[in-house]
Amino acid sequence: QVQVAESGGGLVQAGESLTLSCVASGSIFFHNVMGWYRQAPGKERELVASIRGIDTEYGEAVKGRFTIAREIGKNTAYLHMNRLKPEDTAVYYCKFLQWRIMADGRRDYEYWGQGTQVTVSS
Repeated sequence: QVQVAESGGGLVQAGESLTLSCVASGSIFFHNVMGWYRQAPGKERELVASIRGIDTEYGEAVKGRFTIAREIGKNTAYLHMNRLKPEDTAVYYCKFLQWRIMADGRRDYEYWGQGTQVTVSS
């Protein structure tokens, strides 16, 4: 089992920056990826950014403004959010996905944090 905990949300003004942190603890496998997702009221949850090793992926809405980073050898990921906009307002969730390669294929295990609120005022 893996526990995922986010922190760092809050209320900021448009144009300001904010950094979120995510820590995964417990039974961690070698193969894993950490990611940030967000969900605004009335909208579906969407990918913000993910990181596996040095490979990163970003949602179109945040490219060029947000940066995801991960401490080497640690199960801690950060989301540095710059030039925030009111439309970035959402609950931000951290997802920890890990997998094992079994004789009959890959077996995935997915864990989510409880979410942290980010509110950007105009």
